[in-house]
Amino acid sequence: MDIGAYTFKEFHRLAENFHGYAAPGLLVGGYMVELAKRHLPEGTLFEAVVESGKCLPDAVQLLTLCSIGNNWMKIHNLGRYAVSLFDKHTGEGVRVSLDPVKMAAYPELKAWFFKEKAKKDQDIDLLESEIEAAGDSICKVEPITVKRRFMGHKHMTRILCCPVCGEAYPVEDGPVCRGCQGEAPYVLARRELKEDCQALAAEHHKAATGVRVVPVEEAVGKTVAHDMTRIDPGQFKGPEFKAGQRISVGDICRLQQMGRFHVAITDDAPASAQLSPEDPRALVHENEVAEIFARRMAGEGVTYELPPHEGKIDFKAACNGLFCVDVERMTRFNLVPEVMVASRQDGTLVKQGGPLCGTRAIPLHITRERLGQALEALEGGPLFRVLPLRKARVGILVTGTEVFQGIIEDKFIPVITAKVSMLDCTVVRTDIVPDDKAMMQASVAAMREAGADLLITTGGLSVDPDDVTRQALVEAGLTDVLHGVPILPGTMSLMGRIPGPQGDMQVLGVPACALYFKTTFLDLVLPRMLAGRGLTRAEAARMGEGGYCLACHTCTYPKCWFGK
Repeated sequence: MDIGAYTFKEFHRLAENFHGYAAPGLLVGGYMVELAKRHLPEGTLFEAVVESGKCLPDAVQLLTLCSIGNNWMKIHNLGRYAVSLFDKHTGEGVRVSLDPVKMAAYPELKAWFFKEKAKKDQDIDLLESEIEAAGDSICKVEPITVKRRFMGHKHMTRILCCPVCGEAYPVEDGPVCRGCQGEAPYVLARRELKEDCQALAAEHHKAATGVRVVPVEEAVGKTVAHDMTRIDPGQFKGPEFKAGQRISVGDICRLQQMGRFHVAITDDAPASAQLSPEDPRALVHENEVAEIFARRMAGEGVTYELPPHEGKIDFKAACNGLFCVDVERMTRFNLVPEVMVASRQDGTLVKQGGPLCGTRAIPLHITRERLGQALEALEGGPLFRVLPLRKARVGILVTGTEVFQGIIEDKFIPVITAKVSMLDCTVVRTDIVPDDKAMMQASVAAMREAGADLLITTGGLSVDPDDVTRQALVEAGLTDVLHGVPILPGTMSLMGRIPGPQGDMQVLGVPACALYFKTTFLDLVLPRMLAGRGLTRAEAARMGEGGYCLACHTCTYPKCWFGK
C-alpha cells in the first residue's frame, strides 16, 4: 500500500535518508499521518500534536509542513503512539492511533509493537512486509477538538543578556538564563575539574592568591589568610583569629583546641597582584567583596557596620518599619555562583537595630569577572529598604443591621482600635450603620470630614443577600479594588482607595472572621498600607503559600509562619 504520493519502497528510502534507517515506527507513522490528512477538508491549514517522541514526529515532518522548528508540531509525550492533525484556527481535527485488536492479524508487527521480541530476534523482512500489507487498516480515527493552549505558538518575549554567562535569553525564563539556573546538559570544558588535575589546580590557586594550606605547626610567624571562627556552644561564636594576624607559638594550642590542624596562610605578593585591577582574572578578597555588595544592597532605613567579620556583613534596621525586599533581583543575585545573600522575609515588621540580612562571597577570593556578574545582577537600586509606618488617622465603620439595632453587641470597634493603636495610629471617628447603602455612604463622607486617611470597614463583605458594604463603597468612589485574597482566615477582605480633594483615603474591608481569630489578613496587610506599599494582585496570589492559619490555642504570630 502506498504512503501518500510515495510507494512503500520510495518512502522506505526517504526514511533511511532522513532518519538514518527505515525504522518500523517511522514506516507505520507514514500511514498514520496520511490517513489523518485524508480526513481533513482539502485546503485546511493544520498543525500537529504527537503523543510520542519516538519516530512518529519524523513521519509528520516528512509528510507535512509541520515541524518542531516552525512550532506547527508539538510533542506532548503521553507515551501513546498517536498523532493529531487539526485546523490551526478552530482546533477541530482528527486523532489517529494504532488499534491493538486490528494489529492481531499481523503477528510480527504486533510482536514488534508490544516489544514481545528482542530486536535481534525480529524478522525485519517479514515485519516490513506486514507493515506494507497492513497499511492504515490497523489505525483508529477519532474526531477531536484540540485545547486552546496547544494551538498556535507563544510570541517571543523581550530578550535580555544573562548577567552570569552574558548570552541572550528570553526574559520569561527568569532573572538569569535556564542554563545558569542549572539546566544546561553539559559542563563547559574550561570549568571542568577532573580528579587527576586537582593537585595542579591547588598549585594554581596558591600562585594566583598567595594562599596556601600548611600544618598548624608550620604556621608560626605566618599571616592568617582569613578570619577563623571559634564556637563554644551556647557561649560564644566569633572570629578568634582575624585575617592579617600573625600566628605565634602560643597560638598553636588554641588553634588545635578549635579543631584547626591545618591553616590557610598568605605568602608574599601573589601572581594576581601583578595583574591590572581591571583584568577579569584579578582576585578580590571576601572582605572587599562583602563591602562592595553592602554598598549596593542597603537602601533607605538599612545600615551595616564595617569592617566585615568572618568575610560577612550583616545589615540592621535604622528605624522601626516595614522590611522590603526586591525578591526578584535577590533571586537573580543568588543564581550567580560563589556569592550569596540571605534575608528575613519581605513585608516583615522590624524594630530599629533589629537584624535584617547578610551577604558574603562563598570562597575566600572571587575573580573580578565574577564580581562584575554579581554587581550586574544588583543593577536597579538597593535590594533592601525599611519603610517607616505613617501614623494614620483611622475611621472605623461597622456595618450590619443586627449591630445597629443592638440585637448583637459590637465587638469590632475595640478589636480594630487595639490593632491600629499598636501601630501608633489614632482613631478619629467610629460609626455603626445598618445594611443601607445611603447611610454607609454618608458615614464615609463623615469619616473624611473628620480627617480620616484610612477607613477600616467591618462586615458586609460576603455573599449574603444583605451584604451591601462593597457596593456602597464603590458607589462612594472606591477604586483600585482588590477583593478576595488566598488567605484563611480573611478571604473576603477588601482593599482600595477613595480619591478626594485632600488626597486619597485608604480603605481596608475586614470580614467577620476577625472577631473570632486573633490573626487574619488584616494583620498581614495593615503594616504594608501604613508603609505606603499596598498590595498587588500578584503579591496577594503569592501569599497563598503560607496563608493558611492553624488557629493555634496560643497564638504566637508573628513568630509563626502564617503569611510568610
